[in-house]
Amino acid sequence: MSVTATATDAPGTADVPAPTPPTRRARLRFLRGAKTRTGLIILGFFVLLAIAGPWLAPYDPDAMSDQLLQPPSADHWFGTTQTGQDVLSQILVGTRGVLVVGFVAGFFATVLSVLIGVSAGFLGGAADEILSALSNIFLVIPGLPLIIIIASFVPDTGDLLIATAIAFTSWAWGSRILRAQTLSLRRRDYVEAARATGESTWRIILFEIMPNLTAVIASGFVGTVIFAVLTEITLAFIGVADISHWNWGTVLFWAQSNQALAQGAWWWFVPAGLCIALLGCALALINFGIDEFVNPRLRTATGASRKVRMRVGFTPVARTADTPSKEQSA
Repeated sequence: MSVTATATDAPGTADVPAPTPPTRRARLRFLRGAKTRTGLIILGFFVLLAIAGPWLAPYDPDAMSDQLLQPPSADHWFGTTQTGQDVLSQILVGTRGVLVVGFVAGFFATVLSVLIGVSAGFLGGAADEILSALSNIFLVIPGLPLIIIIASFVPDTGDLLIATAIAFTSWAWGSRILRAQTLSLRRRDYVEAARATGESTWRIILFEIMPNLTAVIASGFVGTVIFAVLTEITLAFIGVADISHWNWGTVLFWAQSNQALAQGAWWWFVPAGLCIALLGCALALINFGIDEFVNPRLRTATGASRKVRMRVGFTPVARTADTPSKEQSA
């Protein structure tokens, strides 16, 4: 005789609460991570300095005075240089140039990597071969030496020129990554279903492929911004960029040229170095937050996800009093 079981007779099934719809907090899971919040706060602070820096500067960064090489004081919070220039004003005015180069270069490099990488991975065939060969060519071009050569031959090396040169030489790596990701997505069931319903190629790319590459694109953008910021500061520090235009690298260039370390003028180069370190740390934390959001294995219990405890057991079975056991039926 078989054993009967009903779902309504199972103990505890009536007390199970109904599943609740996802809340707004769950949708914004990316912003719940401590790393992401910290990075965004620091980056937002520097963005505010870039916008309002020239108006917040207490002095003209080029103005000289008789207070030569003075340590930090109430009049000059970050001290003065060998010619009496205010270091705080130079830092505030120079913040805009650093962020402009970083974000402009990151934007154009990301656009190029998306256009070439996604197109190559989805179209395939001859288009894939040509675009992949183009990416491989730019991948082996040394970016920094090429930028130094360009800056040496151009008389007016502004921020936009440096940003364009950085973007032109730093898109290939992101393009290769996006191509590999697109190759893994192009044969998925939902893409095949969209293709079977007669959707156009570019609509499939925009509405089926691109949403699944958003996190990879964002991570590549942040990485390019870090590279662009460090490259621009390096060019200014070695004197290749226009040293009359203030940024953090220009401050370090003049401090190194006038032997600030040998004279014990730590206030001349330490603030600029701290700003570079904080900006790089903020962008790195945002990049880590993106990685944790994309990869569930990197998520922490206090950050983007919660730990789920599974219950292991048998399905409850209700027996009636007159129902014989398995041994009796045998």
